[in-house]
Amino acid sequence: MRDLNEIIKELILRRKMGKPPITLLAVCPNSSAVLEAAVKAAAKNRSVMLFAATLNQVDFETSYTGWTQAEFVHEMREYAEQYNWSGPLYPCLDHGGPWLKDLHTLANLSYTEAMDKVKTSISACIMAGYKLLHIDPTVDRSLPPSQPVPLELVVGRTVELIEHAERVRIANELPPLAFEVGTEEVHGGLVDIQRFEDFIKMLQTELGKRNLSHCWPCLLVAQIGTDLHTTTFKPEVAQRLFSVLAPLGSLAKGHYTDWVETPEEYPASGMGAANVGPEFTAQEFTALRELEGQERASINKMPASNLMDTMQTVVIESGRWKKWLLVEEKGLPFDELRPGRKEWLLKTGSRYIWTHPQVVAARETLYHNLGLMGIDAQAYVIESIISVIEKYIRAFNLQNSVDTLGE
Repeated sequence: MRDLNEIIKELILRRKMGKPPITLLAVCPNSSAVLEAAVKAAAKNRSVMLFAATLNQVDFETSYTGWTQAEFVHEMREYAEQYNWSGPLYPCLDHGGPWLKDLHTLANLSYTEAMDKVKTSISACIMAGYKLLHIDPTVDRSLPPSQPVPLELVVGRTVELIEHAERVRIANELPPLAFEVGTEEVHGGLVDIQRFEDFIKMLQTELGKRNLSHCWPCLLVAQIGTDLHTTTFKPEVAQRLFSVLAPLGSLAKGHYTDWVETPEEYPASGMGAANVGPEFTAQEFTALRELEGQERASINKMPASNLMDTMQTVVIESGRWKKWLLVEEKGLPFDELRPGRKEWLLKTGSRYIWTHPQVVAARETLYHNLGLMGIDAQAYVIESIISVIEKYIRAFNLQNSVDTLGE
């Protein structure tokens, strides 16, 4: 399996040689079903595939999927074996930085405590076999919410975490790591292109001072138009980023690619990679709702699963939906939100509660009832998610990409 640094350089070279451009897809593994679907889609399409896991999703302590880093990678490899796929699958860390795990903010950890936790998590990622680490110290809970972290601090903390990762790698005699830096979030202060370029120059200097120039990131995250509630991609911004980054051997990576209106413009604009996550969760939710509809239409004396009602109750009780409220919605009870917003919050919030015992039990009942009707519910869910993943595989020119990028 090729190093991701080499693959990014290959993507740059392909563009210079006039070959069909490719953008890598990074699936956020927010459930076991999404992980299985992504591996199966990679096998079916002979596609290179990345998996971008946040510390909320996967961590050595308390993650909403229930996976530690080692368990996540083990399950990924089990699915690869199940689908007879030996192609490249790259587990990656997404948003590795202080206070970017919700529990660290809720626990009101100090900067030192938060950094120590992140370093332990990064070590766990490396030991589990992660291939790319997104280093993102662009949040500082000691500052006012609207105040970006000074660039000097962002750069210094970025280098500190990269240096920690490199020490762990060397101590355990592991292959080179790939790095991703930056953020698309306004609080990170890297949205303005000039500030972004200043960040790059400062990072080059500081990595050089620490003899870490060989750890130069192959991917840099920047604002390209999309965010949690915006699906409009700005190709002109992406093209400018390519002109800045390609000479450095790097490419831009887009976050919040979910439901983007023109995914086919990503390769043409020189985007190196893109994350997709909530869209796959929403598709899993939709598939399960469709299956429950079949159950309700056919059920006789069997107890109904009531999966959707159970999920709504658990999502609301979890309080996780409050994280995604708009400014004008703050403080409103869930029932007082607009119907469309409640639907969106339930869909995106479902990723936090897939492993909740009540939800697991209701889903098992649904699958059992449908099995008695001759319906393979699990296969239906997996294929439903695959249909969305393949939209991006086609748009990003990833079909058969293993033949040119993965060897």
